[in-house]
Amino acid sequence: MKPIFRRALAVLVAAFLLIQFMPAARTNPPVKGPLTAPPQVLDVLERACFDCHSNETAWPWYTRLAPFSWLAVRDVEEGREELNFSNWALLDPGKAEELREECWEEVAEGEMPLWFYEPLHPHARLTDADREVLRQWAGAGKVSARSDLEDDDDDDDDEDDD
Repeated sequence: MKPIFRRALAVLVAAFLLIQFMPAARTNPPVKGPLTAPPQVLDVLERACFDCHSNETAWPWYTRLAPFSWLAVRDVEEGREELNFSNWALLDPGKAEELREECWEEVAEGEMPLWFYEPLHPHARLTDADREVLRQWAGAGKVSARSDLEDDDDDDDDEDDD
């Protein structure tokens, strides 16, 4: 039994060493249209979201080791494809509002940050205060639109009083 175990271990070590010669492309393309948002929103997003959802990814040491590098690169590519804060200013306002709302929905449902990301990145954990900042940011477009409507309704009420 021991010779089989030793051979299996030797094969695993050899395979691990060989796959290191197949590196993953860890990239950070140029930022084309950065997000502009209130400082508290940027603080939360940069800390908890930018590693996967921007072109400003901080690649930790384990992303240099296959197969972890392959998984990390795949996750970042998928994250950037879904939402990329480095191209935010290039979005039309309607799409930006839609994405703000989707961001909040993902956070509110506990889908973001991903469960397997948090143990290695404790800084990405969202506090209740962080969630509130994101909730308010997500509703910013609706609040201003609602306020405008409420102001119009108030004006109509004033005219009826006259």
